[in-house]
Amino acid sequence: MRIQEMSELRYSPVEMIKALVAFDTTSRDSNLDLIRFVEMYLNDLGVESTLIFNDEKSKANLVATIGPATRRGGVVLSGHSDVVPVDGQVWSSDPFEVVERDGRLYGRGTCDMKGFLAVALALVPEFQQCNLQSPVHIVLTYDEETDCSGAARLMQALPETGLAPRAVIIGEPTEMRIVNAHKGQCSLETVVVGREAHSSATHLGVNAIDVAARLIAFLTTLAEEIESLPHFLDGASPPFSTINVGTINGGQQINIVPAECRFEWEIRAVPGHDADDIVTRFDDYANSLLTGMRDKFPEAAIHTTVTSASAPFLPQDDSPAETLVKSLAGTNGAGAVSFGTEARCYQQAGMSVVVFGPGSIDQAHKPDEYIALDQVEACVNFMRKLMKRLGRE
Repeated sequence: MRIQEMSELRYSPVEMIKALVAFDTTSRDSNLDLIRFVEMYLNDLGVESTLIFNDEKSKANLVATIGPATRRGGVVLSGHSDVVPVDGQVWSSDPFEVVERDGRLYGRGTCDMKGFLAVALALVPEFQQCNLQSPVHIVLTYDEETDCSGAARLMQALPETGLAPRAVIIGEPTEMRIVNAHKGQCSLETVVVGREAHSSATHLGVNAIDVAARLIAFLTTLAEEIESLPHFLDGASPPFSTINVGTINGGQQINIVPAECRFEWEIRAVPGHDADDIVTRFDDYANSLLTGMRDKFPEAAIHTTVTSASAPFLPQDDSPAETLVKSLAGTNGAGAVSFGTEARCYQQAGMSVVVFGPGSIDQAHKPDEYIALDQVEACVNFMRKLMKRLGRE
């Protein structure tokens, strides 16, 4: 894709979705091609962008302001530019080339969450024409799908960007329903170190996979127990805290007692339920297994490391963001979701925030991810109501 040629074009929302999806911004890779495209597109419209890079300069957040030349006040329209991998998924079409059929746009990121970003970007010329009295800030972040390090870096850079909005809208796929709460998230990696031996003499080794299997079975028991705890997040599905083991790797071949096994797991805890309680019980059980392991091999070990952690997103009394979006969306309702977002980063920085965007999370992260065209249109209509409101203030 030649960025210079594309930046000179104007886009409908659907055309912008196609343009953004064409950039493979899988989290393990750089997002800079997409960021540079957006920067050039906005520059052609007379809108300057500020880029905030990671330490390696391989990824960047983008902040741009339309309307009054101030980063204070106004509304942030925020979304992450990265997407999850397509590895091992069977797609009906190229995941990085949008295909339209049956009233849907198929492609990686159409729903989560380039659809929202595309609508905001495509409507920049309309925002410019409505004499905004309060600014609109468009924010693109990196690495939301891994550890939210892009949003964390953005919060660190607030003094240099001057970004201080009255309201933040995170356009994650909520089917255009207002979300004011979600669970926290804690990611962990456990490494079991045993002792190698020939598989014909298992008594001489310490099987790391066997120990890992016991640890995982214990997590399954814990997951069943916490379903009955008095900690719930109404509106989330499921409304209780959850535990999930996502990856496991160990061993070399079938005739070797494996010396190492590692697995990654996560806790998604509802507000009021401390994930540390789960980790403590897991560590206690791991230590009980370790005693027996060291009877056979003193150097045996079980190491558990927290790789990332984020607080839950909580409802805010008299939230300016929630009040604004409710008035524009014509609803008094707001609810909770189970999946995580960057909302907690903005909230912890003292900003008023809601999660509200087109598409359904049910389509995210799957093969043949899609966003329905009626959801795109609903988002366009909302944006036009927003620009009219900000044009009158």
